[in-house]
Amino acid sequence: MVTLTTITHKGEARIRVDLPNTAAFNQKIRQIPGRTYSASLKCWHVPDNAETYMALQALFPELTKIVEKAAAIKQKEETQTILPASDKKDPIAPMGVKFTIDTQWLWVQMPQNTADIARIKQIKYASWSPKEKAWRVPLYKNNLKVLENWFEGRISEWKVTDAPAEKGKDSSDKEKPRPQGIIYPINQPYLAQAEQEMVLKGMSMNTRRTYQHELGRFLADIKQVNATDFTHDRLRNYLAWCLETVGLSENTIHSRMNAMKFLYEQVLKREKFFYEIPRPKRPFLLPKLLNEDELGRLFAALENKKHKAILFTVYSSGLRVSEVVNLKIADIDSGRMQIHIRHAKGKKDRYVNLSPLLLDILRAYLKSHKPKPKEFLFESDQSGTAYPTRTVQQIFTNAKAKARILKEVGIHSLRHSFATHLLDKGTDIRYIKELLGHFNIKTTERYLHVSKQQLVNIVSPLDDLFKKGKISLDGNEDAKK
Repeated sequence: MVTLTTITHKGEARIRVDLPNTAAFNQKIRQIPGRTYSASLKCWHVPDNAETYMALQALFPELTKIVEKAAAIKQKEETQTILPASDKKDPIAPMGVKFTIDTQWLWVQMPQNTADIARIKQIKYASWSPKEKAWRVPLYKNNLKVLENWFEGRISEWKVTDAPAEKGKDSSDKEKPRPQGIIYPINQPYLAQAEQEMVLKGMSMNTRRTYQHELGRFLADIKQVNATDFTHDRLRNYLAWCLETVGLSENTIHSRMNAMKFLYEQVLKREKFFYEIPRPKRPFLLPKLLNEDELGRLFAALENKKHKAILFTVYSSGLRVSEVVNLKIADIDSGRMQIHIRHAKGKKDRYVNLSPLLLDILRAYLKSHKPKPKEFLFESDQSGTAYPTRTVQQIFTNAKAKARILKEVGIHSLRHSFATHLLDKGTDIRYIKELLGHFNIKTTERYLHVSKQQLVNIVSPLDDLFKKGKISLDGNEDAKK
């Protein structure tokens, strides 16, 4: 038997759904947008709105009479709540939904009712921005059209801006403001085809996001011109415009060219379409790292055992943040003193050394932490899944601030520090390449430029002059002649 009860959960009106714990019933309830299972209540609960009542009526016919009455009441309540006082008689009066389109996103400011939130959450990569107090939706596919249809008759303001809505972000790849980017229908299918091709090729999620973003910007820039009409010369002119007028960095141009090359050669089947188009020279940037004193202060600033175990693991084994959060308990091989890194960058497995000190730290963490992790080495206490990468990055940022480290570095600096300190101690660069999981030795050779191994024996010519008595510290050079 299925029963419904209205409850308040975390300050939000919800409907408690008590039903038999069978696969068939659970499969039905999962079809309702915004449904959540509460371990504490030991039941499902869903948004308390008219749309949910309609869904319940369709999924559970035995509740028809109860749901029909409740849906009518809820529909009336929501209409009275969201309509302005002066316009309650007008069913299509504006309801305070504001659209803002910038160079990258569609921003939606709307009343925070559960029906609208559940709908907007279904859009891929849509997210809430506390800073802007608005929902951020990517400008690709038919997202704009979907939201226009959903909020039809409720949009009170529509604004287009040349600058991104979120300002003040610290980024090494800032772009100059440019016209807003709406992908016209003539080019929308190409983005969908490219995304499908990337899925079929098994490309990583990060690569897919980058390509989707850069292709979206390209297709928005060319407006109503069909992408298939572009020639080599026209693409060269476009990329030159991106560099000179828009002011994109060399790294962004490389990413955009890679995405466009994928579109034209892999999706549209234009063989070697980018062969004659030159690429800008990238700036040679040295890896940013922390010295031993800074590392000591950083680790001393950590009080939480779990946080300390995470950062120790990153530095001890030179891991990427995505690798440390995906570590499983079974990947720690204390018999061979190795850590198995699975499906790392480029879908490449590797083994790294397990430090005896790190093993002791991990054992102490696993013994004392409650609830104990079941699968992943570092699990979220709330969801029981792998720790989010953003959380690990924030742990590093907080520890860096507490240790009063002024260098502008992120958690990846621990990986750079690992490689550089191994070089300083005389470890062969070929072994470091394998530990880091690099495909090409040239990537590892960057650390030769920051290692002090070969620099410690170099004497400054200033010191040489002083030793020979040519200069003095008191400024009486004439007396030395």
